[in-house]
Amino acid sequence: MAQGSIRAIGELPGTVSETSGLIFYNDRLITHNDSGNEAKLFEMDTTSLQVVREVVVSNAQNVDWEDMAQDELYIYIGDIGNNLGTRRDLTIYRILKEEYNTSDLVNAEAISFEYEDQEDFSNDGNSDWDAEALFVLGDELVVLTKQWLAYGTTAYSIPKTPGIQIAKKLDQYPIDGLVTGATLNPNTDVLYLTGYSFTLNPFLVRIQGVTQTTIFNGSMERINLNTGPAQIEGITHVDANTYFLSSEMFSRTNPSFTLEPILFSFNAEDMEVDEETPMDEPIDSEDNPEELVEELLLFKRFGSDLLEYRLATTESVYGYAIFDTSGRRIQHKIRPGIPESTIDVSTLKSAVYYLTFYFGNKSSTRPFICN
Repeated sequence: MAQGSIRAIGELPGTVSETSGLIFYNDRLITHNDSGNEAKLFEMDTTSLQVVREVVVSNAQNVDWEDMAQDELYIYIGDIGNNLGTRRDLTIYRILKEEYNTSDLVNAEAISFEYEDQEDFSNDGNSDWDAEALFVLGDELVVLTKQWLAYGTTAYSIPKTPGIQIAKKLDQYPIDGLVTGATLNPNTDVLYLTGYSFTLNPFLVRIQGVTQTTIFNGSMERINLNTGPAQIEGITHVDANTYFLSSEMFSRTNPSFTLEPILFSFNAEDMEVDEETPMDEPIDSEDNPEELVEELLLFKRFGSDLLEYRLATTESVYGYAIFDTSGRRIQHKIRPGIPESTIDVSTLKSAVYYLTFYFGNKSSTRPFICN
């Protein structure tokens, strides 16, 4: 991504104004509220940003839910918030996806843990044993601490197995901020951390070279975000290059100001993607064995209803289509040539979309954001 190039998709509904964790599953965003709220997951439509489903975790308590993660079989919820460093009941709940898919009332298995090197549990105010970031790394879960005193983060690995576990220290990094979320993209093996400073200036850290034993020894890049003040809490990947972030409502009386909960998105350039997307058979399709040589560039000016594109290709163009992140086709045009250089997107709501051009039996896809 370009330095700080993040877009606001829209304001989140009040039911998730304290959004903390975030994952993308079954073509929807799933989030939860943080401490003291119900033990409940909320599914959101990425186009309307409305909550379309609520799932109660019947045998869990939301002491301080802070992040989410997933693998092929389970959804993991990190009840890992620990501002004062006094908790002896830190828990990661895991929910079987098969049960989650079929019921709005689910049970969770508990993975209870303590940090192997924490000896002092006394209340001395904000501590370095708080944590708000969780991700899956192979057969382990990784928790990243939010250090209020050292202003850094330490990574701990925890087995995925229910029961009482010991969180083993992997490594640490002086990140110069408060880490609040993490997502390891299995498409690219790139880890993104999100967080903010004490003055609510949000940032990302992009990390390559994560292994089972080290998190911070690879290539690292810090990206300061251009959102203005925001309490960014959650981050999740959609595909190889598309990410969503969520910010929690923040309110202060002196001085008096309020930050609304917002869903953001950014596009990375971690992998070149040239996806085939299903579409009606194009007219006058030709069988061309030659390799496709093309360049597709997209640009949308802030506030404009027109998506501008530049398409350079040696192939005949048979049409285009626009899809949302669930794969639903929003609009399309089948016509040889496509002479225009702009597409009217005034009817699209604020969200991430994909524009696909078709060249006979080939296609080229690029993401774009409406705001």
